[in-house]
Amino acid sequence: MDPRRRVPRTDAVLADARLAALTERLGRAVVKDAVARAQQRVRQGEIGPECVTDAALAVLPPHPTSLRPVINLTGVLLHTNLGRAPLSPAAVEAVTAAAGATDVEFDLAGGARARRGRGALEALARAVPAAEDVHVVNNNAAALVLAATALAAGREIVISRGEMVEIGDGFRIPDLLASTGARLREVGATNRTTPADYRAAIGPETGFVLKVHPSNFRVEGFTGSVGVAELAGLGVPVIADIGSGLLRGEPLLPGEPDAASTLAAGADLVTASGDKLLGGPQAGLLLGRRDLVDRLRRHPLARALRVDKLTLAALEATLRGPETPVRRALHAEPAALARRAAALAEALHRAGIEARAVPAEATVGGGAAPGVRLPSAAVSLPERLAVPLRTGDPPVIGRFEGGRLLLDLRALPPERDDEVLKAVLRVGR
Repeated sequence: MDPRRRVPRTDAVLADARLAALTERLGRAVVKDAVARAQQRVRQGEIGPECVTDAALAVLPPHPTSLRPVINLTGVLLHTNLGRAPLSPAAVEAVTAAAGATDVEFDLAGGARARRGRGALEALARAVPAAEDVHVVNNNAAALVLAATALAAGREIVISRGEMVEIGDGFRIPDLLASTGARLREVGATNRTTPADYRAAIGPETGFVLKVHPSNFRVEGFTGSVGVAELAGLGVPVIADIGSGLLRGEPLLPGEPDAASTLAAGADLVTASGDKLLGGPQAGLLLGRRDLVDRLRRHPLARALRVDKLTLAALEATLRGPETPVRRALHAEPAALARRAAALAEALHRAGIEARAVPAEATVGGGAAPGVRLPSAAVSLPERLAVPLRTGDPPVIGRFEGGRLLLDLRALPPERDDEVLKAVLRVGR
């Protein structure tokens, strides 16, 4: 072998201080694999032996997970493919605090077992005083499955045909409920359901009436539905799936139901998501009558659906802490967004990149507030920059519109504008 192509020994390369530090952070197997790939490049004559360490460093991941943080400039506040709600700094700090051993199910004063996640449950109960009791599972679909299993297995769930929705990725409410052993009793028509339809269907086999908010679509024209207040007088439990996790009414989203109002209208149980408009981690929230919540909590299935300590920590911090990124984005001032877009476009233009500030419309996303358009502002760039930005570090993800790449600022905190500027400068020059 040409001495100039002699492959450095693995242990010698791993002894480099830079690689040793990354071994502590990323793990020996990951670093060793990067070194092996660099050594193979020496054998193939692509690089010299002296370049092995640098070549290994170049391919090592920036984080111990394959998940990569991205900058969401799609104009969709709760983008399901991008993880929905970004956590607040308070929630991130809470997750870090809970990463080690914690008192998640332990009473420090008494030295005995305690109610699991009591801090998060207390925070949720305080946020929705109309709920007699609360419980948390791992997502809203799990909340519905637990309710159907505990309250209607082998019995009937009465539901409007217009509310037999698909919740994403091919999962449908009727299939989800049928998997629990409950029978679905469909009432009404796709576009209209009346109180009489429900009354005619209710009988000894009824487990509960389910009211599902069609959060990811709208039906317009000759339509009619029955509200929770009317259903509450039918003599059977009423469960309302409000979907988006709005705990109190939001003036910007008048058509979006919230937990407090739904319970006040007479719902016996409300289910909702934690990672949508609430702005917290993925979780299924159950709020309502104490006896029903207790039945769900004590059901054997509840153990399989329970959340971990990290989710409990993030949820508590979201409920008790400062304004969430989702709420900040929702209430962003259009004029301020326009000024930010203009400043970014001007800086890029000065650097020789064809960019301009344009008005835009953002959406809530995540199956919430369908049809609601939020005035926004964006930086318009040539479409050719989409792939370099998406594969850069950090990845920047926009949307296509009119043959242009739009970087919509509605979901981006103002303090991160400089990151976007640097990312575009890296690929656009």
